[in-house]
Amino acid sequence: MSDAVDITTDKELDILEQISESAEREQMVHQRDLARIIGMSLGMTNAILKRLSHKGFLTVRKVNNRNIAYAVTPAGVEAIARRSYRYLRRTVRNIVLYKEAIEAFIIDRKREGYRSLQLVGESDLAFIVEHFAGKYGLRFSASADARESAPRERQDGCFVLYAESIEPEAEAAGEELAAYLGRILADRL
Repeated sequence: MSDAVDITTDKELDILEQISESAEREQMVHQRDLARIIGMSLGMTNAILKRLSHKGFLTVRKVNNRNIAYAVTPAGVEAIARRSYRYLRRTVRNIVLYKEAIEAFIIDRKREGYRSLQLVGESDLAFIVEHFAGKYGLRFSASADARESAPRERQDGCFVLYAESIEPEAEAAGEELAAYLGRILADRL
């Protein structure tokens, strides 16, 4: 890693990434485009571009009276890579925490005597829920809508788990036989 001044804001990194992606597509990016994409004023975008140039993360070259070409320097590429690495580490840490929370939740349901678990709604974590349900001997099923099959299955020793992508109906959320995945993760983390 270089000794260059580190980027302190996400907006600076967002702008660097946009410029880098434009260069990969061999397209010239304009300040107005950057301002629109990043969701900032043209004046603020200009100030950030100057700051990035001053820090050595960006080179600026006047193409003609109306156009300026931007290029990310090796130090800028390194800053983008550091951000990506930090994001990857944070993501892996969260996956481990989610896995542990879901496993503990399923172990608790098994101890309570449930024989199956139904996940209602779409979830990015469904594969983890299904994995641990199988590991601890609970039958796993998934459905898009609670009204489709949950009432029948609840009578069969099934615990209904609502995906984090949906908010269960008020009466279902308070039931002893149901839980909301988003709340479980928040409570256990």
